[in-house]
Amino acid sequence: MKKLKILIITLTVIAVSAFTSENDLMIMKDGYKVGDIATDFSLKNIDGEMVSLADFKEAKGFIVVFTCNTCPVSVRNEERILALDKKYKALGYPVIAINPNNPAVQPGDSYALMKVRAKEKKFTFPYLFDDGQKIFPQYGATATPHTYILKKEKEGLRVKYIGGIDDSSRNAANVKSKYVEDAVDALLANKEIKVTSTRAIGCSIKV
Repeated sequence: MKKLKILIITLTVIAVSAFTSENDLMIMKDGYKVGDIATDFSLKNIDGEMVSLADFKEAKGFIVVFTCNTCPVSVRNEERILALDKKYKALGYPVIAINPNNPAVQPGDSYALMKVRAKEKKFTFPYLFDDGQKIFPQYGATATPHTYILKKEKEGLRVKYIGGIDDSSRNAANVKSKYVEDAVDALLANKEIKVTSTRAIGCSIKV
């Protein structure tokens, strides 16, 4: 029985390590929780301009997605991210995409290649570079993609949802629960969000 317990623990550690590094496990202890007030940031967009959430005067909130060029899961979610921006930008919840990866570790996520990727995929939303990797730890993002829904309130930008875009990070055809859409729809209808937190499944953020 003791050997069986050791085997189970070992397999669990291996499984978690496939997606999560030691640094990620440390970050998971910190970062925003649902209900927290998120601080603004100023990050460089692919057009060279600095972008802050305060720039979006008419927005009711934001769909902030930590994503990148190189993660296969992020790549498979690009069309879904584009669809979210198309559906909700006009309704007051634009997408703000942020690349949190260190290009010294992951060269394919350099600022120059971000511009190439955004042009190829015709991104309709800001694609910001977390230079110095200062913003993703504040949020507590651990994977790409990792999504945060923020709502503008008197106190500031309230975190209303954290997690995956939906329940099938790999195959859009298998999606049964659209977490982000359901959450934003609830906010727009002034209703309670039923699912406020899910696990973000993807590639570990490269530091």
